[in-house]
Amino acid sequence: MADRKRILVADDDPDLLDLLQMDLEHHGYDTLTAANGKDALQVAMSEKIDLILLDVMMPYIDGYHVAYEITNKLGAQAPYIIIMTSRDTTREKGIALMSGAHEVIQKPFEMAKLHERVAAALESRSKEPLS
Repeated sequence: MADRKRILVADDDPDLLDLLQMDLEHHGYDTLTAANGKDALQVAMSEKIDLILLDVMMPYIDGYHVAYEITNKLGAQAPYIIIMTSRDTTREKGIALMSGAHEVIQKPFEMAKLHERVAAALESRSKEPLS
């Protein structure tokens, strides 16, 4: 199906990575995965991605730097980025927004809440005017 949304899931926890990939694919999304920041950046720059679920604490490059690089290099074409963190989201939100991410979700999260946020993010992006 040509209009399936593509989501990159980047997290160094292999169990969470597998769970999110299976769950998102079950909900009709195409998913790509990365287990570290370096791979996440490479995939984001080489593939058409609609949304990124991006862990903060990852090997090689942390999630904030990945988000910063993606948004600086892709500009208006950058995918919607949701930072996932186990840290205090009140404190992390400012850093996330400065890095180019659009929002932050606290780990552990309920899958239903994640689905709501993913769907809302993708819906908002589909309503944006083309550049």
